[in-house]
Amino acid sequence: MTRGRFITFEGGEGAGKSTQVRRLVARLQAEGLEVVATREPGGSPGAEAIRNLVLTGSADRWSPMTETLLMYAARRDHIERTIAPALERGAWVVCDRFADSTRAYQGGAGGVDPALISALEAQVLDAARPDLTLIFDLPVEVGLARAAAHADASGHAETRFESKGSAFHERLRAAFAQIAAAEPGRCAVIDAAQTIEEVEAAVWGAVQARLPLHV
Repeated sequence: MTRGRFITFEGGEGAGKSTQVRRLVARLQAEGLEVVATREPGGSPGAEAIRNLVLTGSADRWSPMTETLLMYAARRDHIERTIAPALERGAWVVCDRFADSTRAYQGGAGGVDPALISALEAQVLDAARPDLTLIFDLPVEVGLARAAAHADASGHAETRFESKGSAFHERLRAAFAQIAAAEPGRCAVIDAAQTIEEVEAAVWGAVQARLPLHV
C-alpha cells in the first residue's frame, strides 16, 4: 500500500491555521482521499492530557526546557497512536502544528539548545516527517489581537503562550522564517494577513504544486 501524505500547518498565534486545516481537509476529501485531521499538542488521548498541562496556566508555569520535554512526550504518543497508523494505511494526515513548533517556540523564541531539539527529533519522529509544511506568516500585533478576540469570543483558557509578550512573539516569527528559509523544498510560506478565501486559495495552490493528489 502507498504511504499517505503528511501536511503540517505552522505559524504564530492568531494566524488562522485551524480554519484553514478544516478547509483543506474538506477539499482533499472532495478529491476522494481519506484524510485524518489532527493537532499538536494533542491528537491522541494521552497527548491531549499533556496539552491541557502545557497550554493553560501562567506564562512561567513551565520553563522552555520542560515544555520541550512535555511536547515530545505528547508528540511520541500522537505519532504512535494516530499519525503513523494513518500514513501506513495510505491516509493523508493534516496536522495543526508539529515538530517545527517546538523548534520555533521552545528553541528560537525560548532559547532551548537546537542540538537538543534535533536529538529529540531524531529519536522520536522516525518516519513521521512532513511532506509539506505550510508556514503562516503574520505581523505579531495582528496575530495577538486576533488570538485575544478569539479567546474572548470562545471563552477558552488555552492562552498561556499568547501571554508571553510581544518580544517572545517577534522571536517566534523570526524562527519560523528561518525554518522556511532553511528547508524551501518542504516549506511554503503563506501570507496569513490575506482574507480567509485568499489564504485558502494559497494553501490549495501550494498543495497542488507540491504533492500529487492521486498516484
